[in-house]
Amino acid sequence: MGKVIAVTNQKGGVGKTTTSVNLAACLAYEGKKTLIIDCDPQCNATSGLGYDRQDYTLSVYDCLINPQKTADAIIKTKYSNLYILPSSSDLSAAEIELAFEDKREGFLKRVTNSVKSDFDFIIIDAPPALGMITINVMTACDSILIPIQCEYYALEGLSQLIGTVRKIKKTYNNKIEIEGVLGTMYDGRTNLSIQVLDEVKKYFPDLVYKSIIPRNVKLSEAPSFGEPIIRYDRASKGADAYVALAKEVIRANE
Repeated sequence: MGKVIAVTNQKGGVGKTTTSVNLAACLAYEGKKTLIIDCDPQCNATSGLGYDRQDYTLSVYDCLINPQKTADAIIKTKYSNLYILPSSSDLSAAEIELAFEDKREGFLKRVTNSVKSDFDFIIIDAPPALGMITINVMTACDSILIPIQCEYYALEGLSQLIGTVRKIKKTYNNKIEIEGVLGTMYDGRTNLSIQVLDEVKKYFPDLVYKSIIPRNVKLSEAPSFGEPIIRYDRASKGADAYVALAKEVIRANE
């Protein structure tokens, strides 16, 4: 069975979607059959792999309503071993629609369970807020990967996120664990980045990845070309960092 990892942080602007797209692409680059599920109504992970709404008819929203559509909704990307279940703006409506359903926290789990055996890894890009979709993401996943920006407000909301994970574990998903914590937007030239990363290591002494994602212009450019960094510029520091992260994730799950 594949490992389902949700990339989540209730704080926005931490490199969550960048990590989802590039980790998935690098896992595929390392030979692992990988599916990325875009659960953000902004569809940034979908566009980050070069797709817009006119390129597909079914999205993760349709699969939440009818999980039997999942296999048809999954798109094989032009990159070897990499697949995507795209999002759409319709997903915003699901926040309201699911609120009136029984067992509303488990709709996404039905989707992942239907294809889990087909992939080595399933990476879920969660929305940057705690709502019904995020609760579905945490209920469906085996573990969460937390990107933390190496800047002043990095730990803001982190205790709330950990509290949410504990509640989900107690109520909906007793198997959920923290996969790891990833430092992003790191600038080794500044004392602030170094200090923030040290604080994160104190907070999560055994869970911080050795791989650190640097501030990198190429990482910022790649989404506008609809390409993961491994394809956009393999020689960049950003690509090296995400390949190293993918290798860490693979080793931890062997």
